[in-house]
Amino acid sequence: MKIKLPEQDGAIQTYVMQHREDTSTPATPPSFNRIAYAAAHVVVDPRYAYDPWGDSPRVDWDKTLAFREYLYGLGFKVAEAMDTAQRGMGIGWPTASELIRRSVAHARTIPGADLACGAGTDHLDNARRHSLSDIIAAYGDQFDVVESAGARPIMMASRALCAAARSADDYKNVYDAVISASRNKVVLHWLGEAFDASLAGYWGSSDVATAMGTVLDIIRLHKGKIEGIKISLLNAEYERQLRSQLPAGVAMFTGDDYNYGDLIAGDSTGKSHALLGIFDPIAPVASRALVALAAGDTDRYHQLITPTVALSRELFVAPTQYYKAGVVFLSWLNGHQSHFSMAGGMQSARSVLHYAEVFRKADAAGVLIRPELAQRRMGEFLSLHAGID
Repeated sequence: MKIKLPEQDGAIQTYVMQHREDTSTPATPPSFNRIAYAAAHVVVDPRYAYDPWGDSPRVDWDKTLAFREYLYGLGFKVAEAMDTAQRGMGIGWPTASELIRRSVAHARTIPGADLACGAGTDHLDNARRHSLSDIIAAYGDQFDVVESAGARPIMMASRALCAAARSADDYKNVYDAVISASRNKVVLHWLGEAFDASLAGYWGSSDVATAMGTVLDIIRLHKGKIEGIKISLLNAEYERQLRSQLPAGVAMFTGDDYNYGDLIAGDSTGKSHALLGIFDPIAPVASRALVALAAGDTDRYHQLITPTVALSRELFVAPTQYYKAGVVFLSWLNGHQSHFSMAGGMQSARSVLHYAEVFRKADAAGVLIRPELAQRRMGEFLSLHAGID
């Protein structure tokens, strides 16, 4: 199969697709020897009136939940209402809280399905400064929604806390209060400023080693109530350093969408489990890779996972926070949804050239599960947005 794609110099070249066969879903969910959470995107319904740049879109609940069922069928757990679901960038707390309730209820209907849900402070007004007690209460409100629904909380990094904190002790006091009050074990989330500039200096310092010391103090104090920590700094060495110092029983969940292949495989410093947005678009290939890893076939694991890392680096290229556009683009190409519209109008956040490169690398990685459909939809996209026929 062939398709005309634009190049960086403006030329149009014919691209020959490498993969031509549809990818089937396994009859039963496979098992892994790593905990693998896939942070899942949200499918909006553009047929209804809503502010396309607001944070309360109309959600297509059937398609949104069907995609989560697809992930469960490939062996993944779901990380719900996270950054990949456009929390704080198109999805506000009212929609996120409904997403959590619906997703937890839906998971109960699927044998073996498991999920954890993001709880933060994003219902607070970012335009004003909040007290630490207000921030603790805000976390408590969202934890209550997650835990009352029957899920475990992922304690998301807080823009409000980053703006209000004056020292590492402020972070320690807030996290101590929130974790102590949680009914369940908590996954902590260290989201770097590449994903959200307002989180620069999180944990009270712009020096990573100092910040790492603060979060380790928190983890050691509450190790019995912490399932693990997801670190999204896009730096493998930082993750290895933190991973090697975690107390026994506390898992490292890689959130490094640049280096996850090697970090999951592990080395002398240990191994990482995963809580990744990239698992959303690469789910079928990542599932096969994790099955190979569990079987001890590391060569096959790397053979499968390495091409997806090249795709991920393109999806997460700076400005990194717009990676969600490529995630939803691939969902559309793969037939999980009938349109390429996003909350917050984010489909406009990337260029045609970017989407063309995503197409090439997705094909090379084998993540276009319906190649003929992907070719046809890519052609329609290029005709509409770039006049390429």
